[in-house]
Amino acid sequence: MGHEFTVGIAGAAGDGLDKSGDTLAKGVSRMGLYVYAYNSYQSIIRGGHIWLRVRIAEKKVYSHGDVLNLLIALNQDAVERHAREVEPGGAVLYNSDRFTCETSLLRDGVVGLPLPVNEITKPFGRLLPIMQNTVALGALMFLAQFDFDSTAGVLADTFKHKGKAVIDQNVKILQAGCDYAREHFVPLVKDAWSFSRIRRPFATGNELFALGGVTAGCKFYSAYPMTPASSILHWMASHGDKCGVVVKQCEDELAVVNMAIGAGHAGVRAMCGTSGGGFALMTEAIGMAGMLEAPLVVVEVQRGGPSTGIPTKTEQGDLNQVFGASQGDYPRVIIAPTETSDCFWTAVEAFNLAEKYQLPVLIISDLLVSEHPETIEADALRHDVPIERGELVTGWPKTNGPYKRYANTPSGVSPRALPGTEGTEYVAATDEHDEEGVLISDMFTSPPVRRKIMERRMKKMDLALKELRPPELEGPPDAPVTLVGWGSSKGVIREARALLAAEGVQANQLQIKYLHPFHTKEVRAILGRSKVLIGVEGNYTGQFARFLRAETGISVHANILKYDGEPFEPRIIADEVKRIMAGKPLNLDVTLDEAREMAYHYIRTHLGDAARPAKIELAEGNSHGEPVWMVEIADRESGKKQGDLEIGVRTGAVYTWQPAEMSTASV
Repeated sequence: MGHEFTVGIAGAAGDGLDKSGDTLAKGVSRMGLYVYAYNSYQSIIRGGHIWLRVRIAEKKVYSHGDVLNLLIALNQDAVERHAREVEPGGAVLYNSDRFTCETSLLRDGVVGLPLPVNEITKPFGRLLPIMQNTVALGALMFLAQFDFDSTAGVLADTFKHKGKAVIDQNVKILQAGCDYAREHFVPLVKDAWSFSRIRRPFATGNELFALGGVTAGCKFYSAYPMTPASSILHWMASHGDKCGVVVKQCEDELAVVNMAIGAGHAGVRAMCGTSGGGFALMTEAIGMAGMLEAPLVVVEVQRGGPSTGIPTKTEQGDLNQVFGASQGDYPRVIIAPTETSDCFWTAVEAFNLAEKYQLPVLIISDLLVSEHPETIEADALRHDVPIERGELVTGWPKTNGPYKRYANTPSGVSPRALPGTEGTEYVAATDEHDEEGVLISDMFTSPPVRRKIMERRMKKMDLALKELRPPELEGPPDAPVTLVGWGSSKGVIREARALLAAEGVQANQLQIKYLHPFHTKEVRAILGRSKVLIGVEGNYTGQFARFLRAETGISVHANILKYDGEPFEPRIIADEVKRIMAGKPLNLDVTLDEAREMAYHYIRTHLGDAARPAKIELAEGNSHGEPVWMVEIADRESGKKQGDLEIGVRTGAVYTWQPAEMSTASV
C-alpha cells in the first residue's frame, strides 16, 4: 500500500482553510507524494462550517478515504464535530489561546495537542488571526515528518507578488510552528517517507475541462456563474487573453447556450458550462443545436437538487434530466468523465465528436470530480492532442447544383459550410426542414421528407458509437460480486474493492463513461456473466440502474445509494456490499453519530451555537410511536446541562426541546 497520512482542517468560511489546504497539498506534492483533497463547504462567504480533508500517500490514491490521522481545528465547533473521527494514534491540533479540546471528545489513543499561537507568534508582532493556520501547518510539518523546505517554497511562490518581507514573515511563522512542535510534541509518523521528488500537476476536474478545451482549440466559452461549474469560468477568464479564448459571462443560461450555439454554427469551437438549474434553462436550445446540426459542447456539473437544492454538495441526480434534455429525438453524445485526468481528455474528445458529427456533446460531471484537487501524472496531459474538425465545404461551384446543407448522405453526416462560404447560402431553421433547409413545418409539409431527414440525422449515433471505447471489466473476472458505477465513482469503488478483498470478498467493477450512445452489446455480454450485480450511485432512485435495465434488459440485484450531499467513501460501499451478500435488510434508522450531527444542526439554528451535544441515549417507550434519541445539550463553556432534545430514530423528526429549567416544551 505504501505510507499514507490524512489531515483534516476544519473551521468557518473566511478562516483560510482553502489556502492552508492548498499550501499543504502543493508542498507535499513537490516531495513526490500523491494527494487527493476534498472540501465540504457551504455557500456563504463567512461563517458556517468548512471541512477539508487532504489525503497524502506514497502511492496513488483514488478517493479522500475514510481515515483521519490529524485534525487541525481552527475553532471550537471544529473540535466538537470532528475530534471523534480521528483514528487511534492520531491527534487534534488546536489553538489553545482561543478554545479547548476536552479529552471526553477524543477516542482512546488520540491526543489533544494545544498550540499557544499567541506565545509562538509574539516575536513577530501583531498578526492577523488567519496566521494561526501557518503556525498549525508548521507544526504539521514536524508531526507528519514532511519536508519543511518544500512547503516554505510554496509560501514563497504564493506571496511573491507581495514582496520578500511578506514571504520571510510567513516562512518564519511556519518555522516557529515547526520548532514548537519539535520541542513539545512527538511525531505521529514513525517511519520515514520515501520522497521521490517527482513533481506532478495538482489540479481539479474543472481546471482540466478548461485546459483540455483550450488545448483542443476552444475559442469561445460562455457561462453564468453557478456552483459547481463556476471554476471553469474562473479559469477561462484568467487565461482567456493568453489562450485566445473569447470569454462571455452572460446574464442568464438562456444567453449562455445560445451564444455558444451561435459561435459553433459560425465555425468556432465553443463550449459552455453550468449546473442542473442552469441546464434546465438550456434544454430547449440544446434541441435547437440538434436540429441545426451545430457543434456544441456543454459541461453540466451536478449538485444536489431539485431546485436550488444544496449548491455546494455533490450528487449524481441529473442523469434523467440530461437524457431528457429538449423535446423529441435528436442525435447527441453524453459523456461522464470518471476521474480528474479524464476531464482533460473528455473535453478534447467532446470537441472532435461535436464537429465530426455536427451535434451537441453533453459532458455530465459532478461536484466531486469537478472540484476536488488531486495530483496527476505529468504525462496524463499532452499539448499535441488530435483535432478532428470533420469535413468542411470550402467552396460550392454552381456546376454542383444547389448546396444541400442537410443532404441525405449514406453516413448521415451532411456537408457543412461555414457562414460566408461562397455558394453555400441556406436557412438554418429550428423548424424541421428538407435537404436544402426549406421548412416542412407549414405549407411545404411532407411526411416522407421528415422521415428520411430524421433517419439520416440519427444514423450519426451508429457512427459515433464505433468511435467510443467500450467499458471494460476491472478486477477478477470470476468475482462473485460486480459493482456497476458511472462517472466519478470509479476511484472510490476501486478502493472499496480493495477493502473487500482484504476481508475475503472478491469483487470486480464496470464503470460507465459513455452514456449515449450506449454500448448495449458489450455491456450485456459483460454483465450477463455476473453473479451478483450491485449498482453504486449518488442519487435516491438509482437512475442509472433504471437506464441500464432499459438498454440491456439486465437488472441489478441491489443498489448502494447515497444522497446526503457528501461523496461515497470506500468503507461505506464495502460495508453495504457485505450487508447485501449476507441478505440483511437496509437500515435507514438515524445512527448515534447522525443524531449528534442533527443535534448540532438544532443548536446552530435555535441556540446560537453556545451549546453542544453531551450524553446521547436511546429511549424506547414514549408517545411518539418510535424510539427516540435523547440528546443532552450542555453549555459549551461550562458543561452545565441546558436541556434535552428528542430525535426520532426512524423519521429523524426533532420532537421536543426541553430546557433544563422547564418541564416540557415543544419545538
